[in-house]
Amino acid sequence: MRAGLLARRAASRSRLPVAVASIVLLGAGLVPAGTAAADTAPAQGTPPTVSADALPTVQVNGVVWSMTTVGNTVYATGRFTKARPAGAAPGSAQEVTRNNILAFDIRTGKLITSFNHSLNGQGLRITRSPDGKRVYVGGEFTTVDGQARSRLAAFDTATGKLVAGFKPKVSNVVRAIAATNKWVFFGGNFFNVNGSSRTRLAAVRAADGSLGSWKPSADDNEVYAIAIHGNRVIVGGRFQKLNGTAKVGIGAFNGSTGALEPWSSRPIPTRKGSNYSYVTDLFVMGDTVYGSANGEGGHWFDGRFAAKAATGDLVWLDNCYGASYGVFATGQSLYSVSHAHDCSSLGAFPETKPMTWHRALAETTYATGKDKAPPGTNSNYSKQPVPSLLHWYPTLTAGTFTGQSQAAWAVTGNASYIAMGGEFPRVNGVNQQGLVRFAVKSIAPNKQGPIASALGTPRAVKRLNGITVSWKTTWDMDNKNLTYEILRDNGTTPIGTVKRDSTFWSMPTLSFTDKSAPAGSHTYRIRVKDPLGVTITSARSNAVG
Repeated sequence: MRAGLLARRAASRSRLPVAVASIVLLGAGLVPAGTAAADTAPAQGTPPTVSADALPTVQVNGVVWSMTTVGNTVYATGRFTKARPAGAAPGSAQEVTRNNILAFDIRTGKLITSFNHSLNGQGLRITRSPDGKRVYVGGEFTTVDGQARSRLAAFDTATGKLVAGFKPKVSNVVRAIAATNKWVFFGGNFFNVNGSSRTRLAAVRAADGSLGSWKPSADDNEVYAIAIHGNRVIVGGRFQKLNGTAKVGIGAFNGSTGALEPWSSRPIPTRKGSNYSYVTDLFVMGDTVYGSANGEGGHWFDGRFAAKAATGDLVWLDNCYGASYGVFATGQSLYSVSHAHDCSSLGAFPETKPMTWHRALAETTYATGKDKAPPGTNSNYSKQPVPSLLHWYPTLTAGTFTGQSQAAWAVTGNASYIAMGGEFPRVNGVNQQGLVRFAVKSIAPNKQGPIASALGTPRAVKRLNGITVSWKTTWDMDNKNLTYEILRDNGTTPIGTVKRDSTFWSMPTLSFTDKSAPAGSHTYRIRVKDPLGVTITSARSNAVG
């Protein structure tokens, strides 16, 4: 694996025999199944998603690995050397230098020119302090703006300046960071901080970067993610042991002593030979921590999970296949970036042949039912609580920059916007490289409507009771329920209306019988309208009379 990259594509193989342990689930809090069919205009009681409209956003010429949001500012880090406005081509006169870190306004998508810094190596993780006064970046760099910063640095969000007194020396790559206002906890694959031994985990003082006494260990492999809840430091990664105790992929430490704390669930299956799963990201909202995972091997856990942050009790685990790289929760919706190709676990899209990938998903933060598919390889759970997939499917094109054929690697946002970063060259078929934004319905353009290319040409057949018109339905990226209006000849007033839910994996054929057609030959068109009034119209049917 190339240094600094989060994951490879998970291979697609047939389901393998699995061993399933019986584990009691606590705190699941099931919501009745069938309550979530969400989109931008959902049924009452279902969380709405942001619109699928891709909003103009600053672009980069490489890959964004991680992002964080402070107020209306998004800070992004990765491996890139240039930034340019939305709509500008690579190499244009509008392109400016940005080495591995930048900031943009989430409301406008425009680059914040006052935040102009340079990392001499890629940044792998960026996060904020709880008070929003700082952002911390970690990765492989050894200088920032030409000043020595050994793989961990801090910026003042009020001034945009590099924090002069914060410069701990970390011996190797930093992949995970979480902060309080006084301490910075970080993980990765290092073994020395400020000249003292530390095994992939450490904490330094925010005031001056000096090393604290906190000294837990990830004994056998890398740490990829850290989250904080109260005085608990939750860590995720490739490890199979923490502090010498078997803890596969996730566990928790006391934030003061570094002692292991109870963690009851086991979302990550135990490694078997060269096949394993690992946590790629963690996000805490309220009393719950949400995690994403990547699986290496046929049908190893690739999805997302939710657990009580104070105990580790499992809330739900979705077993969609296709590696997940980042999660962000807002309201009752959890957004994630992945290359999902089979969400049968949630009663949603199945595996297809040839395989198709879906790079951005949204689901409920709460459980709505139980797993509808067989468990994954070596899974510790079967028929566990699962959330519902929400109807939000923007199309992100896989990039080529990292050689991993992925699209988005990171997701962040606030109550009004979602931002995604990665290596994608296009979104919804329009050039938009590396960064993109989506907004809630009230401030979005809401122009993303039914998919014209999927709508079938109607067929008209003469019957004894009239003329029956049938057609294949289409789908919409952010609205599940569509209205089909039947138009006769050149008319613009519908002679009939049919409403029907549809998805990209389930587009039924509908029909309508015109019982009042005047004598003579007639043709028919189908006009499709989403709940926000965006319409498309089909080609004309054959003539029948």
